[in-house]
Amino acid sequence: MLASGTSLLPVNLTLGVLLAVLLVVAAGAAALFRLAPDSGTGRSRQILTAGLRAAVQLAVVSALITWVIHRAPATAAFILLMFAVAVRTAGRRITTDDTWWKTAAPIAAGVAPVVGALLLTGLVPVRGIVLIPITGILIGGALTATVLAGRRALDELELRHGEVEAGMALGLLEREARMEVARPAASDALLPGLDQTRTVGLVTLPGAFVGMLLGGADPLSAGAVQLFVLIALMAIQAVAVAVTVELVTRGRLHRPARGSGGTAERATPLDRLTGSVRAVLTVRRRRPRARR
Repeated sequence: MLASGTSLLPVNLTLGVLLAVLLVVAAGAAALFRLAPDSGTGRSRQILTAGLRAAVQLAVVSALITWVIHRAPATAAFILLMFAVAVRTAGRRITTDDTWWKTAAPIAAGVAPVVGALLLTGLVPVRGIVLIPITGILIGGALTATVLAGRRALDELELRHGEVEAGMALGLLEREARMEVARPAASDALLPGLDQTRTVGLVTLPGAFVGMLLGGADPLSAGAVQLFVLIALMAIQAVAVAVTVELVTRGRLHRPARGSGGTAERATPLDRLTGSVRAVLTVRRRRPRARR
């Protein structure tokens, strides 16, 4: 087993050069194959910016973390900062209007009960060295699920708005009609967590497991901690997706309206015809035939 002070990677010039090369490769591939919504180079610029930003942020955190973890007020402030950044990032990934801040609801609804249960049961002590990394992992999982669920739900509602109108014409409430369209698409946000959990130990060795081994923990303890993290992430992501879908279908989380005059685009006749057929099938499935 590696000693607790052993570094997985030496921090030297070679590492810096390799990181720069990998960042350029990532940005170059995105630019070469036009991996962007508008077939442009926007994603390549975002990759470069994200890499440079990550380097600066990790440098700052590395310098401050030793001071933060030994002070309870600083630990609480740091966790709140992580939450605020997650809300801002998720909200701006989903929408550009002033409803972005409502992504605080799904992230908090998933993370707060789990962290609270850990503290109340004593499984996690109120110490920054333990609380900050665990809370950060959980907030990160909720962030990813919220972004994926919100984007998929809103994209699907824009693409299939004819079905929503047809469902409402057949008697469904607006929330119900939107839910029938948005919920199946948003459920895809659970797939990354499911795949990670199903393949752990066979395809990947997650960071919590490897980090504990490098820190000197025995494999059984490291495996138990990693198992908890994976199960907790699935619970958090399921709650985050459910709350996100509810916000979207109730119109609390939305995107700026398209079309002239700030109004949404109307459904075409073909949209309405297709939507009517699907809506009829949905209504018939939801309302069983009465017995004669």
